[in-house]
Amino acid sequence: MTLPYRPIRSAVLAATLTLALSVALVPTAGPVPAATTGLTVTSVPASAPAASAERWRADLTVVDGDDVNVRRGAAGLRLRDARPSAARSGRSPHSALAEGTLVSAPRTLSRPATRVRAEVSAQGAAGATVEVQVRGWRAMGWTEWRGADAVFDRPVTRVQTRVLLTARDAQSATVREVRLTADSAAAVTAATPGLTYRVFATRIGLVGEVTANGRKIQPRDHFVALPSRRGLAPLNTGDYTVRVCTTNGSRCEYAPVWDVGPWNTRDDYWNPSPVRENWKDLPQGRPEAQAAYQNGYNGGRDQFGRTVLNPAGIDLADGTFWDGLQLSTNAWVDVAYLWTGGGPRGVVGDGPLNIRTGASTSYAVRGLAARLANVPIQCYVTGQSVTGPYRTTNRWNRLATGQYVSHAYISAVYGGAVPRC
Repeated sequence: MTLPYRPIRSAVLAATLTLALSVALVPTAGPVPAATTGLTVTSVPASAPAASAERWRADLTVVDGDDVNVRRGAAGLRLRDARPSAARSGRSPHSALAEGTLVSAPRTLSRPATRVRAEVSAQGAAGATVEVQVRGWRAMGWTEWRGADAVFDRPVTRVQTRVLLTARDAQSATVREVRLTADSAAAVTAATPGLTYRVFATRIGLVGEVTANGRKIQPRDHFVALPSRRGLAPLNTGDYTVRVCTTNGSRCEYAPVWDVGPWNTRDDYWNPSPVRENWKDLPQGRPEAQAAYQNGYNGGRDQFGRTVLNPAGIDLADGTFWDGLQLSTNAWVDVAYLWTGGGPRGVVGDGPLNIRTGASTSYAVRGLAARLANVPIQCYVTGQSVTGPYRTTNRWNRLATGQYVSHAYISAVYGGAVPRC
């Protein structure tokens, strides 16, 4: 895919966020420093919480492998490099912003909750933004990331916090504190389990560039990008995984979501209108870029005002594009957003792993499962004995109709017992 089509980090992102979030300026302890003028912070005051509400502070002191371009200073959390990525890489013109992300360790709640709210204490120059997002753990895995006033469709038992900082040029923000409150509220309807939509896929390319979750893109890499951070997996996890297949079903790949794009960055089109972040008048499953390209929606432009030149709703890394699906050009594909479903899951411990049409290596290969992908396991059968990174076993998992993978390559299974087929 050519660089002008890549909207992962756009020059107008900070301006867009500032406009959209200008009503949510940060409350601080004591007087607001003069430096906060113009700083945009997502923050929901925790007023009138339930009597049983649980309160805590996010740990901003630990910066580790799943964090991107942030550092901890004496004053608080800041960007490690406040220069836009375009300034750091002469061949990366798709970003005029500096971005950084800190992902905190999950917190186990004292009791299940359905709502999490955040208050942020921060300061920074005009044009800088701070956004707090949270996600919750349920029996079948993590919810999507939500904004500072997250209401989940069912109780969660653990909460993880993500802080996103953006700035232009040398402008930067300092996050001093993030306070969170968990309680219960009326639930909202989330995405229907088992969602699958047909969308247009483009190839990422950009080998050597860095994804939104901090991965340096490798030759023939295996991952995808979706146009919303709500489904962005932390580095080296497959918490959010898709199954993407050719329209005739002949080839499929299970791949983690490790980047943001194409075109938009706040278009979780797989969600219904009450949950969808933007473009709520579009049908569920219709990417904004597709509506803009095919029907002139939003004047034929994306969220940044650029003319949409293709209807893409997913980007595929080169290995997923060429090897997993064996595509030779951009094409329509069928995408299953696996975190919207339930049931037992497994994590691929080595990959890309061949998916076969039967429980033996003598069966034909039908596709691939990328390393760290979280795959839904329908049931298991007894087949050929195989030695993998975790065990030697003759148990084979059925991932979908006609798709089998040896249990020797699946590490952690969660969400319930796996039945025999």
